[in-house]
Amino acid sequence: MPKINVYLPDDLAEAVRETGVPVSAICQRALDQAVRRITTIRQAVLTDVDAAALAEQFPNLTGRLVTALTLAAGRAQTAGATTVSTGDLLHGILAEGGNLALQLLTALDVSPGSITAPTTPEPGANADGLRFSPQAAAVLELAAGEALGLGNNYIGCEHLLIALAAEPDGAAGELLRARGLDPRATRRAVAAALSGYAHLRAAAGPTELLTAVRKELAPLVERIERLENRLN
Repeated sequence: MPKINVYLPDDLAEAVRETGVPVSAICQRALDQAVRRITTIRQAVLTDVDAAALAEQFPNLTGRLVTALTLAAGRAQTAGATTVSTGDLLHGILAEGGNLALQLLTALDVSPGSITAPTTPEPGANADGLRFSPQAAAVLELAAGEALGLGNNYIGCEHLLIALAAEPDGAAGELLRARGLDPRATRRAVAAALSGYAHLRAAAGPTELLTAVRKELAPLVERIERLENRLN
């Protein structure tokens, strides 16, 4: 049977040995789930984009991300494009209006209102219907990978933001990086925000949560970035 080596930090490896955790079974289950999610994304982006069926095409997407993708597809259709580009994906995040990615942009000193999503076309394979461009398809796959890497069982606009900043060939990634959104710093900001959100959710009532997140997010990200600068 083929073997795959899994790296663990020393302290975690020691804890695993002491507790006798069934590493093989856990890794197999986690990898099976990851493969299924990535495979689903890959298969879906090869078919026509159906705005009405996006939630069915892409399981594990948050409602806000489904809305963002619907807005992205609508923008492409209005422009008469044959592909949904990375610029369209960025437009979807901005136009959705209430997702965590927008709060992160603000915390990272990039006002969402100052961003104009690129209209640069990104051609794909000839098809009769509307498809995701190769760059946009790569972004969706990267977003799924980012969610898995952060241990999230869903894919949200925040994961899509990291993926857009990381994808090397799309116009949206070029724009975001020009505005200072380094993929690694964005990823750490998302991780910090989600960690803070989980803590606040446990400590605060529903009516207090949104205000608390907005208040706490900016200084938390600033501390993360100061640490990032020292490490560099």
